[in-house]
Amino acid sequence: MLKTFILPALFAGSLMATSAHALDLNEMSDTERAAFGDQVRAFLMENPEVIMEAVRALEARQADAQAQADLTLVADNAAALFDDGFSFVGGNPEGDIVLVEFMDYRCGYCKRAFGEVEKLLQADDNIRFVVKEFPILGEQSVLASRFAIATQLVSGDEAYKSVHDALMSFNGDITLASLRRLAGTFDLDSDTIEARMNDEEVTDRIRATRALAQQLQITGTPTFVLQDELLRGYVPFDQLQDIIEDKRS
Repeated sequence: MLKTFILPALFAGSLMATSAHALDLNEMSDTERAAFGDQVRAFLMENPEVIMEAVRALEARQADAQAQADLTLVADNAAALFDDGFSFVGGNPEGDIVLVEFMDYRCGYCKRAFGEVEKLLQADDNIRFVVKEFPILGEQSVLASRFAIATQLVSGDEAYKSVHDALMSFNGDITLASLRRLAGTFDLDSDTIEARMNDEEVTDRIRATRALAQQLQITGTPTFVLQDELLRGYVPFDQLQDIIEDKRS
């Protein structure tokens, strides 16, 4: 990388006195190559900050390329992201900004983000919030998602939201027994919900979300899609607000 980004520009002047092909390392003689290497080493020893400048330039270029690729991924998968017909929609369903979250109930950063997202929805009543059940952290994650989705199928969105919020705040082991107790706190029919947990419809929803995540190259939680932008990892309240403000302006 240093050869590509630094060396030609830095050493063109010093090598002008040698042959016209001196900048092509493959065309240099052994003597020229050794001299060139000595010049490079001497320069970098005297100016080590050049290396960090090159690294920063490369990282910026890679970040720009990733951002552009993400824009394309979101656009290509917009229907499945924003209107799949089954994912829970909260906040303002008619909001001018759409925030999608891929989450896992066993993910510590998802739990941390939960409070930030709730704060955001309370502060801004014009955000459409879509929850993607994406259990990737083991059997307890899958059990929790199956229970939450079955709750939605049996008792509707309001019950789902109550269970979702409770699971996001829950720190113990997720078992059928703990899920039954959770259902009892909301006067839900745990037997009926439990009977639906292994329905093909529940399985299909989880499978569809996993397939979507694969299309979007999402490998961890939380991952957000904010309007047209992929945000990989935890994002604090203030940063979410700033991004939304930029998009509205």
